[in-house]
Amino acid sequence: MTWLLPKTPYLTVDCIIRYKGGIVLIERRHPPEGWALPGGFVEIGETVENAVQREMKEETGLDLNNLEQFRVYSDPKRDPRFHTVSVVFTADGKGVLLGGSDAKVAKVFKLDELPKEIPFDHRKIIEDYTKN
Repeated sequence: MTWLLPKTPYLTVDCIIRYKGGIVLIERRHPPEGWALPGGFVEIGETVENAVQREMKEETGLDLNNLEQFRVYSDPKRDPRFHTVSVVFTADGKGVLLGGSDAKVAKVFKLDELPKEIPFDHRKIIEDYTKN
């Protein structure tokens, strides 16, 4: 018997990393451009918890403490490339901040001094976080 796999959204993870008095954003190496929350795609056979730890290490060099699931964002228009669903986490960053992988640069921003160009729905995610 052959199973036809359904077409579904891509599963991603993002993280609001608290670090040195602000949150970590990465300058994206690939379109869409701008400063985004670090994140990426969940790999086959990987839990979302493992994926967020792996992606944060790859993109920021940081380990995560106090990891908690925040919310799920699933608006079909949240990513201009294709439909993604993101499980968003919050955590405290530990270690030395270094941009890597898909990040040109990783930088700490105070919540009241965010950059203008924030792609996807990441500004909304950050606004939701500040309301918590």
